[in-house]
Amino acid sequence: MTDRRYDLDWLRIIAFGLLILYHCGMFYVTWEWHVKSDRASETIEPLMMLTSPWRLTLLMLIAGAATRFLADKLSVWKFTASRMGRLWPPLLLAVFVIVPPQSYYEIVDAIRMLPPEQVAQYPLALDNFYIKYVTASGNWCDSDGCLTTPTYNHMWFVAYLILYTLALIPLLPLLRRIPKAAAVLLAGPFLILTPWIVMATLRVTLQPIFGESHDFREDWYLHALYFSVFVFGFSIAKFEPFFERCVKWRWPALAIAVASWATLIIYFNLHPEGVTPPDWLRAIMRSVRELDAWCAIVAAIGFAHKHLRNADGPARRLLTQAIFPFYLVHQTIIVVAGYHLNALALPLWIEAPLLIGATALGCWLFFDLGRRIPWLRVWIGLPSNAGPTRATNDGVKAGEAKQPSGG
Repeated sequence: MTDRRYDLDWLRIIAFGLLILYHCGMFYVTWEWHVKSDRASETIEPLMMLTSPWRLTLLMLIAGAATRFLADKLSVWKFTASRMGRLWPPLLLAVFVIVPPQSYYEIVDAIRMLPPEQVAQYPLALDNFYIKYVTASGNWCDSDGCLTTPTYNHMWFVAYLILYTLALIPLLPLLRRIPKAAAVLLAGPFLILTPWIVMATLRVTLQPIFGESHDFREDWYLHALYFSVFVFGFSIAKFEPFFERCVKWRWPALAIAVASWATLIIYFNLHPEGVTPPDWLRAIMRSVRELDAWCAIVAAIGFAHKHLRNADGPARRLLTQAIFPFYLVHQTIIVVAGYHLNALALPLWIEAPLLIGATALGCWLFFDLGRRIPWLRVWIGLPSNAGPTRATNDGVKAGEAKQPSGG
């Protein structure tokens, strides 16, 4: 019997792939991002909202499950060393090598958008940029605040995984006993209701206070949400009834998720920017968003467990290795390519596919080069010893577990 969870490997690949496409879309929507197209609009924002409520939460759940499989095979000290050795090098590479171009072009784009008479005030803003970046001495500020450097930008996900893994270690003995004790809380419709109530409560109470900053020092709403989901993923990783219930509920969950998404789109269309809805309505819609998020996760897990748990092959083995290096470098490629493509003023039907294609090609070249250089492998999230079919620990491997189990 295989010791890998192919369904969750595929979910991880798909979720990270959607994240990369989502960040391509961020260049073209009105939401704040590092650089923006001159033709940014609201056109694709409803499409973007199909995945934005749940994609990262699902990845955090899968990360918790992957952590369980590794923790069950190793002693506490070896487990800690393994996780820190796999997460810290890519994070450091990102902060000091991969992310700086994002900050550079964010500043360039911000200066470009200023009135001509103000541009002259910033002739030296980018002199010795890297030195200013690493020493936090750039003083890159505008009316919205200052750009903090050095920074991790999109790699906040990995920084949070480091924090959550360390916080998890003292809880290991307790968490292995949770599934059976709490099984009743996930029986029948409670598979939907229990997690949704927790997620909605957190969003209604904490999100209005703390927002979502991805600054680990003050991101208390997301810490409460993501650490809870991370622990949940760890706890149910080897609890097969959870996955069987997701299979059973996949169609109702999908229908609820789509209906919730449609409700959110109607709500935002009725309350565009500048129109403030009453607090009670905002609280309801925050709850609807979390219903969308959790039902989409249940549906995704259910369909994957139904159709992909035996779906092994060269594509899965390759993509399981490749997807984390893709994630590591993708946003820098999008920012740099997007900025320069924008300057060409190509038709959107040409520019957007070029941006996606450049991102895909850049991600592949980064992964393919990195996996061939032994000393570079660990820095891009791959095991130091290369193997043609070896998958990284960031994939979902069950180790010695005999029953199917659950980035």
